[in-house]
Amino acid sequence: MTADDGKATAFDAVVVGAGPAGSAAALVLARGGAKVALVERGSEPGSKNLFGGVIYPSVLAGLIPDFAERAPIERRITRRTTMLVDGERATWLAHDNPTWAGTPPNAFTAYRPVFDRWLAGEAVAAGATLLSSTTATRVVRDGNGAVAGVATDREGPLLRCRIAIAADGANSFLAKQAGLLREAGAESYTLGVKRVLHLGSEEIDRRFAIASPGDGVDIEILGCTGEVPGGGFLYTNADTVSFGLVLSLAGLAEAKVRPEELLDRLQLHPSIEPLLRGAEPVEYGAHLIPEAGLARWPRLGEAGLLVAGDAAFMCLAAGLWLEGVNYAIAGGAEAGRAALAEIRSNGSANAAELYTRAIANSFVGRNHRRFRLAPELVMSKAFQSGLPRFANDFASELFGVRDPQPKPGMARAAYSAARGSGVGPRAAAAAAIRALRAFG
Repeated sequence: MTADDGKATAFDAVVVGAGPAGSAAALVLARGGAKVALVERGSEPGSKNLFGGVIYPSVLAGLIPDFAERAPIERRITRRTTMLVDGERATWLAHDNPTWAGTPPNAFTAYRPVFDRWLAGEAVAAGATLLSSTTATRVVRDGNGAVAGVATDREGPLLRCRIAIAADGANSFLAKQAGLLREAGAESYTLGVKRVLHLGSEEIDRRFAIASPGDGVDIEILGCTGEVPGGGFLYTNADTVSFGLVLSLAGLAEAKVRPEELLDRLQLHPSIEPLLRGAEPVEYGAHLIPEAGLARWPRLGEAGLLVAGDAAFMCLAAGLWLEGVNYAIAGGAEAGRAALAEIRSNGSANAAELYTRAIANSFVGRNHRRFRLAPELVMSKAFQSGLPRFANDFASELFGVRDPQPKPGMARAAYSAARGSGVGPRAAAAAAIRALRAFG
């Protein structure tokens, strides 16, 4: 089928997927005067997403300056904590920063179904046409081989367009069907599993020692996933908490363990159980996350088609930084700008080239290049078990009181921790050098 079959509805652009990337692209295009369709397979934007997530909104503030007054924010994150678990021990590294609650906040929690619906609504208010309960089935090419439309499972005409943007998630059917995204194995993905638990706003404030109403806590956990590489998280919403794990898909298959078993185990940890005791389950779910980083990026575009968000593997999974929505919004906005430039120039501008160059020069591309070694390091044994064990051994050596023996001092405590953790001083030094290369 070609775009010249006669039965077609014409748009300047068709954006597939009404998540953060797709809605950002549609918003930019609609504001620029383009006729744009936003295609969503769910009954409404966000209906396929789980509750709860941390969003870093600097890019969003550039698109919608007053978002902080209108967006469905649960809590503003003012405490960021890394928890290193070794057995029943845990070492906490916490940073409190009240200025993070400013306007705009540094980060906030939101229910993704509500947030995604709100952001798509902004695109619709700007003039985009939302087509819900619609699945894109294939790209449609013109006689020159360029993408010129999108076929869907709806009865009626195909959606003809000058530019299509595939923002249809981690396992993008359109990008694969167009040949931009090659098939990826389990090692390229993680599985996120999450429980949403109701505690009530006052109880959350008490248990997490939150002093100011509306403030929130983000806890990232390492060393908590046993035989499967991964990590955990716990963060506060208005009256619920989101608690979950991100697990290596390949590691899960090899270990033959169910993710909820690992989540149960972590929920009973002595440092976690008092925070969640008596909480009422609201939701449980799982979703696929593309965490392979730069090594798995597809070609970002070709004639008539751009790829954005999770479909382009733009999630940053670098251990210290686990960010996705902000990268999706940034990528989607850049795709919208590049598409708009080609539309306005009547084809003399090349959207694929403009978009690829813009992403390379943005924080999205620069951070992925800088931390390109991080995904492999984060899933390594040295990082997953060696680092938590070392941190807890070091803290035990440093803070344990052994009177009448003298205190060891920091250097001696670090040396003893390196030996006692099974890593050894030389291996610890090699791991430190590797970490500097990955994160420096």
